[in-house]
Amino acid sequence: MGRALEVITGFTTGAIAAFTGWTMAAGNSLTIRNAPLNSKVSLLQAWADFQFVGTLRIRSPKLHDANSAIRLDVTVGDATPLLPFGIAQPLFPQDILVVEQTSGAAAGDVETGAFLVYHDDLPGASAMLITEEELLQRGVNILANENTLALGTAGGYSGEEAINAEIDNFKGNTWYALIGYLLDTECAVVRWRGSDTANLGVGGPGNETLRHVTADWFRRLARHYKLPLIPVFNAANKGGFLIDGAQDENGADVTVTSIFVELSQAPAAR
Repeated sequence: MGRALEVITGFTTGAIAAFTGWTMAAGNSLTIRNAPLNSKVSLLQAWADFQFVGTLRIRSPKLHDANSAIRLDVTVGDATPLLPFGIAQPLFPQDILVVEQTSGAAAGDVETGAFLVYHDDLPGASAMLITEEELLQRGVNILANENTLALGTAGGYSGEEAINAEIDNFKGNTWYALIGYLLDTECAVVRWRGSDTANLGVGGPGNETLRHVTADWFRRLARHYKLPLIPVFNAANKGGFLIDGAQDENGADVTVTSIFVELSQAPAAR
Protein backbone atom coordinates (compact mmCIF):
# COMPACT_ATOMS: atom_id res chain seq x y z
CA MET A 1 0.00 0.00 0.00
CA GLY A 2 1.36 3.42 -1.01
CA ARG A 3 0.24 5.67 1.81
CA ALA A 4 0.55 9.41 1.24
CA LEU A 5 -0.40 12.65 2.96
CA GLU A 6 -0.26 15.93 1.03
CA VAL A 7 -1.06 19.56 1.70
CA ILE A 8 -2.50 21.40 -1.30
CA THR A 9 -2.12 25.19 -1.34
CA GLY A 10 -3.50 27.94 -3.55
CA PHE A 11 -3.95 31.69 -3.41
CA THR A 12 -5.67 34.69 -4.96
CA THR A 13 -4.29 38.20 -5.42
CA GLY A 14 -6.58 41.20 -4.92
CA ALA A 15 -9.70 39.02 -4.85
CA ILE A 16 -13.00 40.87 -4.42
CA ALA A 17 -16.56 39.90 -3.52
CA ALA A 18 -16.92 37.56 -6.50
CA PHE A 19 -15.53 34.04 -6.13
CA THR A 20 -12.05 33.82 -7.68
CA GLY A 21 -10.29 30.58 -8.54
CA TRP A 22 -7.00 29.64 -6.93
CA THR A 23 -3.59 30.19 -8.41
CA MET A 24 -1.83 27.00 -7.39
CA ALA A 25 1.36 26.86 -5.37
CA ALA A 26 4.22 25.27 -7.30
CA GLY A 27 3.97 21.48 -7.35
CA ASN A 28 0.32 21.39 -6.27
CA SER A 29 -2.73 20.65 -8.39
CA LEU A 30 -6.50 20.51 -7.96
CA THR A 31 -6.59 17.27 -9.94
CA ILE A 32 -6.75 14.43 -7.41
CA ARG A 33 -3.81 12.11 -7.94
CA ASN A 34 -4.50 8.92 -9.84
CA ALA A 35 -5.03 5.85 -7.65
CA PRO A 36 -7.05 2.63 -7.75
CA LEU A 37 -10.74 3.48 -7.87
CA ASN A 38 -11.42 1.33 -4.80
CA SER A 39 -8.73 3.05 -2.72
CA LYS A 40 -9.49 5.57 0.01
CA VAL A 41 -8.80 9.20 -0.84
CA SER A 42 -9.92 11.72 1.78
CA LEU A 43 -10.00 15.47 2.29
CA LEU A 44 -9.20 15.73 5.99
CA GLN A 45 -8.98 19.41 6.86
CA ALA A 46 -8.99 22.88 5.28
CA TRP A 47 -7.98 26.37 6.37
CA ALA A 48 -7.21 29.84 5.00
CA ASP A 49 -5.25 32.95 5.93
CA PHE A 50 -7.07 36.11 4.81
CA GLN A 51 -6.41 39.78 5.51
CA PHE A 52 -10.12 40.56 5.08
CA VAL A 53 -13.24 38.56 5.88
CA GLY A 54 -14.02 36.13 3.09
CA THR A 55 -15.14 32.67 2.03
CA LEU A 56 -13.33 29.53 0.90
CA ARG A 57 -15.31 27.20 -1.38
CA ILE A 58 -14.39 23.66 -2.48
CA ARG A 59 -16.71 21.97 -4.96
CA SER A 60 -17.06 19.28 -7.62
CA PRO A 61 -19.93 17.30 -9.15
CA LYS A 62 -18.55 14.32 -7.21
CA LEU A 63 -18.90 16.09 -3.86
CA HIS A 64 -22.29 16.92 -2.35
CA ASP A 65 -23.09 19.33 -5.19
CA ALA A 66 -21.35 21.26 -7.94
CA ASN A 67 -22.60 24.67 -6.80
CA SER A 68 -21.35 25.20 -3.24
CA ALA A 69 -20.55 21.86 -1.56
CA ILE A 70 -17.98 22.88 1.08
CA ARG A 71 -18.40 26.64 1.65
CA LEU A 72 -16.50 28.00 4.65
CA ASP A 73 -16.39 31.51 6.10
CA VAL A 74 -12.91 32.75 6.97
CA THR A 75 -12.08 35.26 9.69
CA VAL A 76 -9.34 37.85 9.39
CA GLY A 77 -5.75 36.81 10.16
CA ASP A 78 -6.73 33.45 11.63
CA ALA A 79 -5.44 30.33 9.83
CA THR A 80 -7.69 28.04 11.86
CA PRO A 81 -8.92 24.54 10.86
CA LEU A 82 -12.35 25.04 9.33
CA LEU A 83 -13.70 21.48 9.23
CA PRO A 84 -14.65 19.20 12.14
CA PHE A 85 -11.87 16.78 13.05
CA GLY A 86 -12.66 13.12 12.40
CA ILE A 87 -15.14 13.65 9.54
CA ALA A 88 -13.37 13.06 6.23
CA GLN A 89 -14.73 14.06 2.82
CA PRO A 90 -14.26 11.26 0.28
CA LEU A 91 -12.45 12.30 -2.89
CA PHE A 92 -12.12 10.52 -6.22
CA PRO A 93 -8.99 9.80 -8.26
CA GLN A 94 -8.52 12.18 -11.20
CA ASP A 95 -11.49 14.34 -10.19
CA ILE A 96 -10.75 18.03 -10.68
CA LEU A 97 -11.78 20.14 -7.70
CA VAL A 98 -12.89 23.73 -8.11
CA VAL A 99 -11.51 25.87 -5.27
CA GLU A 100 -12.39 29.55 -5.06
CA GLN A 101 -12.22 32.41 -2.59
CA THR A 102 -13.89 35.72 -1.93
CA SER A 103 -12.38 38.57 0.03
CA GLY A 104 -12.43 42.31 0.46
CA ALA A 105 -8.76 42.38 -0.40
CA ALA A 106 -7.11 45.48 -1.78
CA ALA A 107 -5.05 45.37 -4.97
CA GLY A 108 -1.99 43.21 -4.45
CA ASP A 109 -3.23 41.49 -1.29
CA VAL A 110 -2.41 37.78 -1.31
CA GLU A 111 -5.01 35.54 0.35
CA THR A 112 -4.08 31.86 0.77
CA GLY A 113 -6.01 28.65 1.41
CA ALA A 114 -5.01 25.02 1.84
CA PHE A 115 -6.36 21.54 2.45
CA LEU A 116 -4.97 18.14 3.40
CA VAL A 117 -5.46 14.98 1.33
CA TYR A 118 -4.78 11.39 2.45
CA HIS A 119 -4.31 8.40 0.12
CA ASP A 120 -4.24 4.87 1.49
CA ASP A 121 -2.90 3.45 -1.80
CA LEU A 122 -1.14 5.92 -4.08
CA PRO A 123 0.94 4.13 -6.74
CA GLY A 124 4.59 5.13 -6.65
CA ALA A 125 4.33 6.61 -3.15
CA SER A 126 5.30 5.00 0.13
CA ALA A 127 5.33 7.70 2.78
CA MET A 128 6.48 6.78 6.27
CA LEU A 129 3.33 7.47 8.27
CA ILE A 130 2.40 5.97 11.63
CA THR A 131 -0.64 5.82 13.89
CA GLU A 132 -0.92 7.32 17.34
CA GLU A 133 -0.64 3.82 18.79
CA GLU A 134 2.69 3.27 17.05
CA LEU A 135 3.91 6.63 18.33
CA LEU A 136 3.05 5.76 21.91
CA GLN A 137 4.62 2.31 21.64
CA ARG A 138 7.93 3.52 20.15
CA GLY A 139 8.31 7.05 21.50
CA VAL A 140 11.46 7.76 23.55
CA ASN A 141 12.39 11.45 23.72
CA ILE A 142 10.99 14.79 22.58
CA LEU A 143 13.13 16.98 20.35
CA ALA A 144 12.10 20.56 19.46
CA ASN A 145 14.04 21.86 16.47
CA GLU A 146 14.02 25.44 15.19
CA ASN A 147 14.08 26.94 11.67
CA THR A 148 13.60 30.57 10.70
CA LEU A 149 12.02 30.78 7.24
CA ALA A 150 12.65 33.80 5.00
CA LEU A 151 9.25 33.71 3.33
CA GLY A 152 8.52 35.49 0.07
CA THR A 153 5.83 37.95 -0.94
CA ALA A 154 4.46 36.49 -4.18
CA GLY A 155 2.24 33.72 -2.79
CA GLY A 156 2.93 30.00 -2.91
CA TYR A 157 5.76 28.20 -1.12
CA SER A 158 9.02 29.91 -0.25
CA GLY A 159 11.80 30.04 2.34
CA GLU A 160 12.85 26.42 1.91
CA GLU A 161 15.71 25.07 4.01
CA ALA A 162 16.80 21.70 5.40
CA ILE A 163 15.46 20.76 8.81
CA ASN A 164 19.04 20.76 10.20
CA ALA A 165 20.12 24.03 8.54
CA GLU A 166 20.23 26.03 11.78
CA ILE A 167 20.25 23.49 14.61
CA ASP A 168 21.44 19.91 14.19
CA ASN A 169 21.00 17.72 17.25
CA PHE A 170 19.51 14.74 15.44
CA LYS A 171 20.97 11.34 16.31
CA GLY A 172 22.48 9.43 13.43
CA ASN A 173 20.35 6.81 11.68
CA THR A 174 17.47 7.41 14.11
CA TRP A 175 13.78 7.64 13.28
CA TYR A 176 11.80 10.72 14.33
CA ALA A 177 8.04 11.28 14.29
CA LEU A 178 6.84 14.80 13.52
CA ILE A 179 3.92 15.34 15.88
CA GLY A 180 3.44 19.11 15.60
CA TYR A 181 4.97 22.58 15.56
CA LEU A 182 4.88 26.09 16.99
CA LEU A 183 5.19 29.46 15.23
CA ASP A 184 6.15 32.93 16.40
CA THR A 185 4.49 34.73 13.47
CA GLU A 186 1.36 34.14 11.40
CA CYS A 187 1.59 32.64 7.94
CA ALA A 188 -0.75 30.57 5.79
CA VAL A 189 0.95 27.16 5.63
CA VAL A 190 3.96 25.37 7.08
CA ARG A 191 5.18 22.37 5.09
CA TRP A 192 7.74 19.55 5.43
CA ARG A 193 8.82 17.13 2.70
CA GLY A 194 11.50 14.64 1.83
CA SER A 195 12.04 11.11 0.61
CA ASP A 196 10.36 9.74 3.76
CA THR A 197 7.15 11.62 2.89
CA ALA A 198 7.35 10.29 -0.69
CA ASN A 199 8.54 13.80 -1.63
CA LEU A 200 5.03 15.12 -1.03
CA GLY A 201 4.55 18.05 1.32
CA VAL A 202 2.87 17.40 4.67
CA GLY A 203 1.74 20.47 6.53
CA GLY A 204 -0.66 22.51 8.58
CA PRO A 205 -1.98 26.02 9.21
CA GLY A 206 0.42 28.83 10.08
CA ASN A 207 -1.42 29.85 13.22
CA GLU A 208 0.83 31.38 15.88
CA THR A 209 -1.78 31.56 18.66
CA LEU A 210 -3.61 28.21 18.38
CA ARG A 211 -0.66 26.45 19.98
CA HIS A 212 -2.60 23.64 21.66
CA VAL A 213 -3.69 22.58 18.15
CA THR A 214 -0.49 23.05 16.15
CA ALA A 215 1.81 21.51 18.81
CA ASP A 216 -0.21 18.32 18.47
CA TRP A 217 -1.21 18.71 14.81
CA PHE A 218 -0.27 15.38 13.24
CA ARG A 219 -1.03 13.31 16.34
CA ARG A 220 -4.43 15.04 16.54
CA LEU A 221 -5.12 14.13 12.92
CA ALA A 222 -4.10 10.51 13.49
CA ARG A 223 -6.23 10.24 16.62
CA HIS A 224 -9.40 11.73 15.17
CA TYR A 225 -9.30 10.03 11.78
CA LYS A 226 -7.90 6.74 13.15
CA LEU A 227 -5.37 6.67 10.33
CA PRO A 228 -1.55 6.65 10.05
CA LEU A 229 -1.09 10.42 9.66
CA ILE A 230 2.05 11.09 11.73
CA PRO A 231 5.02 11.65 9.38
CA VAL A 232 8.28 9.88 10.23
CA PHE A 233 11.76 10.53 8.84
CA ASN A 234 15.21 9.07 9.38
CA ALA A 235 17.96 11.42 10.53
CA ALA A 236 20.19 9.97 7.81
CA ASN A 237 17.97 11.94 5.43
CA LYS A 238 17.99 15.19 7.42
CA GLY A 239 19.79 17.19 4.73
CA GLY A 240 16.94 16.41 2.34
CA PHE A 241 14.10 16.76 4.84
CA LEU A 242 12.95 20.26 3.90
CA ILE A 243 10.73 22.85 5.55
CA ASP A 244 9.09 25.86 3.90
CA GLY A 245 5.90 27.88 4.10
CA ALA A 246 3.39 30.13 2.38
CA GLN A 247 3.02 33.80 3.29
CA ASP A 248 1.13 36.87 2.05
CA GLU A 249 2.59 39.89 0.27
CA ASN A 250 3.88 41.33 3.54
CA GLY A 251 6.55 38.61 3.59
CA ALA A 252 6.96 38.31 7.36
CA ASP A 253 9.60 35.75 8.30
CA VAL A 254 8.47 32.89 10.52
CA THR A 255 10.37 30.92 13.16
CA VAL A 256 9.03 27.36 13.21
CA THR A 257 9.67 24.98 16.09
CA SER A 258 9.13 21.46 14.75
CA ILE A 259 8.24 19.04 17.55
CA PHE A 260 9.58 15.53 17.03
CA VAL A 261 9.50 12.32 19.07
CA GLU A 262 12.54 10.08 18.79
CA LEU A 263 11.48 6.50 18.10
CA SER A 264 13.06 3.43 19.64
CA GLN A 265 12.86 1.45 16.42
CA ALA A 266 11.94 1.79 12.79
CA PRO A 267 8.27 2.03 11.85
CA ALA A 268 6.55 -1.23 10.99
CA ALA A 269 6.98 -2.36 7.40
CA ARG A 270 4.29 -1.08 5.04
